[in-house]
Amino acid sequence: MKEALNSSAPHVAMFRKLQTLFPGVLSAVTVALAAKFLSEHYGAPVMLMALLIGMSFAFLSDAGTHTVSGIEFASKQLLRFGVALLGLGITVQQIASAGLGVLLITLSGVGLTIAVGILLSRVLGGSARFGLLTGGAVAICGASAALAISSVLPKDDPDLERNTVFTVIAVTALSTLAMILYPILSGVLGLSDEMTGVFFGATIHDVAQVVGAGYSVSDLAGSTATFVKLLRVATLVPVVIILSLVFSGASAQTEKKSLPIPFFVLGFAALVLIGSADVIPETAVAFLLDLSRWCLVTAIAALGMKTSLRKLGDVGARAIIVICLSTVILAVFVLSAIHLFLI
Repeated sequence: MKEALNSSAPHVAMFRKLQTLFPGVLSAVTVALAAKFLSEHYGAPVMLMALLIGMSFAFLSDAGTHTVSGIEFASKQLLRFGVALLGLGITVQQIASAGLGVLLITLSGVGLTIAVGILLSRVLGGSARFGLLTGGAVAICGASAALAISSVLPKDDPDLERNTVFTVIAVTALSTLAMILYPILSGVLGLSDEMTGVFFGATIHDVAQVVGAGYSVSDLAGSTATFVKLLRVATLVPVVIILSLVFSGASAQTEKKSLPIPFFVLGFAALVLIGSADVIPETAVAFLLDLSRWCLVTAIAALGMKTSLRKLGDVGARAIIVICLSTVILAVFVLSAIHLFLI
């Protein structure tokens, strides 16, 4: 009898753990569903809606509530799982097929923007970590990059979650603005459809807005913009790996890690290779990428639940200047590079 009880103990512990997580995860999923509904029916950015709705339910993350552990799980574990699955959207073949000029513009833009973010943050009295977070979000893929970079930054920064939420809101808002203004700008500058696609893909922060801006001009501009954007997304792997190595010994947490590189980053890289080998059916890839988006939206909702508007207001005008200037500098650099190398 005792042996039977001992053998069932792990199952009981797992069931209790699921019971503990369920209320908070369900709350985050419910907010994600509401955000998705608003996005599909009213055209609102789904990430921004998930954040704002989540923030209105911040009381659910108060100490003593039954939803705390589930919200914490959704904001961290689901986030990492969703980022790892993003690797299926990129292939080695796509990266290799890019022209040298496009590759140089894309990679240089990413490196420059991260450096500019750090420099501007320090000049304006902020931290280098905040510059990394905002610069990486602007340089790579907006909200997804902000979440991925935030997950490997040291957790001893008390403002990390607040800064992450601010960055997600700011890059989403700027992406939406760019989706409206950049097609007008490309027309004024007389860019060809292909060059327009390079401009959009190398500068607009979030994938959805890149697609929207590109296909609003033409099919060629849309397909080119999407491809260039995926090149930027591919740089998330080396950037996060480098940051993981840099900050692996800097965290004040007592958490033990067998590897200095987070497992989800290795998963991202592995899925890029697996997707490149074309061994997973297209329907399965489509399903997993959709699952990735749901995980990220749910994680954003949970992050919103952990953030108060009062704390968000403490970010200050300097942070807004950093992220806006980084966006403008990236756009000016890419347009200059297009005229020098591609026209």
